[in-house]
Amino acid sequence: MARQAVPGEGEDDTALVPIRGIGGIKTAHALFIAAELVASHGEQTLELGDLSRMEMSLAVWDRAGTHPVTADPVIHVAPRRSRHIVAVAVAVCFAASPSSLHRRKLSGPRRRKKKKKLCDFARTTTMGNSQSQSPPAHPRFASASRAFTQKELEDLRSLFVSLAAQSQANGHHVSPPVFQAYFHIHGPLSERLFDLITQKRKDGKLNFEDLVIAKATYEKGTGDEIEEFIHQLLDVDDDGNVTRSDLESVMITVFDSVFGPKTVQTGGSSKQEDLCIFLDSANFSENVQGHGDQSMSLEDLRRWFAFVPSFRRFLRSLLVPPDSGRLGTQVPRLSCWNNTDSGEIILKEEYAWHIGGVLSEEELEQWKLLYHSSLNGLSFNTFLGNINNSEGPTILIVKDREGHIYGGYASQPWERHSEFYGDMKSFLFQLYPHVSIYRPTGANRNVQWCAINFSSEDIPNGIGFGGRANHFGLFISASFDQGQTFACTTFGSPCLSTANRILPEVIECWGVVQKAQLEKQDAVRGTVLERFKEDRHMLNMVGLANSSE
Repeated sequence: MARQAVPGEGEDDTALVPIRGIGGIKTAHALFIAAELVASHGEQTLELGDLSRMEMSLAVWDRAGTHPVTADPVIHVAPRRSRHIVAVAVAVCFAASPSSLHRRKLSGPRRRKKKKKLCDFARTTTMGNSQSQSPPAHPRFASASRAFTQKELEDLRSLFVSLAAQSQANGHHVSPPVFQAYFHIHGPLSERLFDLITQKRKDGKLNFEDLVIAKATYEKGTGDEIEEFIHQLLDVDDDGNVTRSDLESVMITVFDSVFGPKTVQTGGSSKQEDLCIFLDSANFSENVQGHGDQSMSLEDLRRWFAFVPSFRRFLRSLLVPPDSGRLGTQVPRLSCWNNTDSGEIILKEEYAWHIGGVLSEEELEQWKLLYHSSLNGLSFNTFLGNINNSEGPTILIVKDREGHIYGGYASQPWERHSEFYGDMKSFLFQLYPHVSIYRPTGANRNVQWCAINFSSEDIPNGIGFGGRANHFGLFISASFDQGQTFACTTFGSPCLSTANRILPEVIECWGVVQKAQLEKQDAVRGTVLERFKEDRHMLNMVGLANSSE
């Protein structure tokens, strides 16, 4: 790329900064005029922060009628002893005459008038910023910017300008209250997030560079980078340790955001009990010298995220505006039968949110109660009859006589098979007194089991998940009065209760209903064809579909 020789060139520490890396061709307006000032008024110190702030006023310059040559210019900068950076020249693809910047449409007196206006504006901006000693650009800003498309950067700029205007800070920064109100995050978690984004400057000022760097790391970074960021985020006390009290503070904020404020209270309430169950699923393995509590390591965090993916999904989307559909906040609508006593229902919002942590947004629209043993009786045939209308996945929940609650997500319909079937979308879970999700490990494909009316002991009648015949990860016999749960390699799950042999007290089954299914059901409900289809499906499940043929 041909260019002019510039002062300072030849110095080893001279840097080439691509304009597009810090804002695109529009920024060339500001940098070109800055270089003109350097050439015509002697050396003048400019900070990268100044250049970034000049870009904020480019809308004014556009209205002034500037039309830059569409090139890819660069500016040569050389570090000096102070924090300032001296702009020494602009080169490449521009004619020697500065007036080439206005080659299109502007000419004669009008061109000189506009150029003088721009130069005066730039001189005022740079002098004002120099006096205010604004901080230099973060060295990661240029690389962070490259993680975004030009459109994404423009959207970020528009967001920043809007929030900065609300902060009443002359458009220079975003204040903590405005940040909290926009992202709907409050409490210690919000304060810690703001502190990390602003590079721990403790000045209460979030600038555009902070926002770009945080977004690039938090949303565009690798999995390891994001988890490291979240690990720092959980250290709300900023003492280098993620203790149980730190995690509890964060979890209270999460519960408030998902289920509504002030739902978690002290005094042994149900919400507080749910919070403690989620908290107990975390491990704190690091000993901290001089500290009474143990700390959660990065590896502890990764294991915890695997057990409670709903928290991982929420904490990874904090910088997404809630109105645009923030992941980790959606709780499926639980649809029960009329006159159903809510006290009899095992599945509640907190449990549904936990299970939904590994499901798609489409599967979190509505869950419909298909079977409840306290309402329908402990009957395998009734169970099969109630679920035969469900076309989508189902969620089986068991509460045993020991008080433990657990179950499985079945991605495929419950149909008669003499061997395992299903796909790798199914999983097991625990809800009480422990919470965890156990997804397929890939060790085998023994995912789902549904045996009906078989006479062989090698094919036990009933429904189940994982393991092997007579040694399931979870199994309910066709009598519906007993079952089993063993540690299994299919899901990497332990025994889900206190003993391998279980005695169910309550069994629930929920159908995952999506919008498309709701529309389809409305269109065919009540037709003769649909009723015939349902009857035939039931016969197929019990192995009698072909008896009349």
